[in-house]
Amino acid sequence: MAISLLPLPYADTALEPAVSATTLQTHHGKHHKAYVDKTNAAIEGTDLADKSLEDIVAAAQSKGDKGLFNNSAQTWNHGFYWHSLTAEASAPEGDLAAAIDASFGSLDKLKAELAAQGTAHFASGWVWLVAKDGKLSVEQTHDAATYSDLSGNPLLVIDLWEHAYYIDYKNLRPDYLKQVIDTRLNWAFAAENLARGSVWAYPA
Repeated sequence: MAISLLPLPYADTALEPAVSATTLQTHHGKHHKAYVDKTNAAIEGTDLADKSLEDIVAAAQSKGDKGLFNNSAQTWNHGFYWHSLTAEASAPEGDLAAAIDASFGSLDKLKAELAAQGTAHFASGWVWLVAKDGKLSVEQTHDAATYSDLSGNPLLVIDLWEHAYYIDYKNLRPDYLKQVIDTRLNWAFAAENLARGSVWAYPA
């Protein structure tokens, strides 16, 4: 069972002006697709061919197979990232809003923390909102490192690789972060992840 290229959950124009259609077409149709294709090529004819993407990531990590890990983890990260964004600006509600207030003091403070860590992150990687041990925290991972196999339940992620924003913002990552954090984070997806209490699964 090959890993699929997860379709975008919205039109490629849906995130404008925060993320342009050109960026989405390139990011999803070229970068994400390349990770999927390389993962499938690596597992073809092996005992991982019928495994879930999460199992493939974990196996690659345990075996020290860097090539497979990078491509499979990036496949998972991108699928999670597409769902972390939405065309409709919204705000956290219910248990998620309460957890944010308890952990950060306010939504504005959480947004400021996401922006600060995303801006300060050196080179490529990801900035995550994670639930762990009854609290929420903002965490960073470098390169392809993923919360599909780290301790904690990821609620949202923002891609910090240049291919996520360079077409639209050149080297101005803080401008990209501001637009995404202020207008495009999918708080309903975060609430689903928090309520489920387990790590999101990449669709088969």
